[in-house]
Amino acid sequence: MAAAAALSQAHTGFEEPANEPKGLSMVVFSGDLDKVMGAFIIANAAAAMDMPVTMFFTFWGLNVLRRGESVHLKSSKTIVEKMFGRMMPRGPDHLTISQMNMAGMGTRMLKNEMRKKNIIPLSKLIEQAQAQGVQMIACEMSMQVMGIKKEELLPGVMLAGAATYVARADESRVSLFI
Repeated sequence: MAAAAALSQAHTGFEEPANEPKGLSMVVFSGDLDKVMGAFIIANAAAAMDMPVTMFFTFWGLNVLRRGESVHLKSSKTIVEKMFGRMMPRGPDHLTISQMNMAGMGTRMLKNEMRKKNIIPLSKLIEQAQAQGVQMIACEMSMQVMGIKKEELLPGVMLAGAATYVARADESRVSLFI
């Protein structure tokens, strides 16, 4: 690393900054199983390389963070919020694939092939990410729009706005939008 910095300085006349950005940040906008699987595979790989990882879930990506079971809420929801809750998949085990879903048959085929080939299911990738310290942030504004309450989310998920994500992305070497 020192040799690369010296070479860079020799060619440009500038020193590399001491506090070089590191880590990975990503926006998870999609709620499609295949896209979210990719996001968690990348997040786990980065975390295994000791990179700080922040995942910001917004709009349809929030469905990944929903608990699979029904949650009794202290506050009531509006009719529109209840409709959103019934129409959207509840948790990682209920997501469908983005292409060739074929009324759910494509999703079942993909999950079956993953099981046969010992590929870690999404729910386990999420657990693995949490165990490695991946920071999962749910977008507060999207939660309000879609009527998702904190109690409906997996434990350990932080609530924040876009400014928090942008600050984390500014400190990252790699930023992705999935």
